Amino acid sequence: MFLLHEYDIFWAFLIISSVIPILAFVISGILAPIREGPEKLSSYESGIEPMGDAWVQFRIRYYMFALVFVVFDVETVFLYPWAMSFDVLGVSVFIEAFIFVLIPIVGSVYAWRKGALEWS
Repeated sequence: MFLLHEYDIFWAFLIISSVIPILAFVISGILAPIREGPEKLSSYESGIEPMGDAWVQFRIRYYMFALVFVVFDVETVFLYPWAMSFDVLGVSVFIEAFIFVLIPIVGSVYAWRKGALEWS
C-alpha cells in the first residue's frame, strides 16, 4: 500500500532547502548597504578607468570542451545506479548501459576526427 507519510522527510528537506537560499537573499537585500555613486555605476570598481569595449568574444573551443565534460559527467551520474544494482538487473541492463556508454564515445571519436577537440 502506498503511504504518503513515507515522504515526510523528503518534503521537509525540499522545503528547508528552498527556504534557506530565499532567506539568504532577502536578509542580504535588507542588511546590505545601498550606496550608488559613480564608482558603483562604472564597469569595474577597481579604481582604474575602463579602456575599450567591455564586450569580449570567447573562442568556441571553450564551449566545446565544456559540453564534452558535461555530457560525460551526466553520463557518469546515470551510470551509478546501474552499477549499484547490476547483480539484480541482469544482462539486458548491461547491454543497455553498454549502448548508453557507446553513444557518447562514438560522438567523441567523431568530434576528435573532425578536429573539434583540437586546442590550437
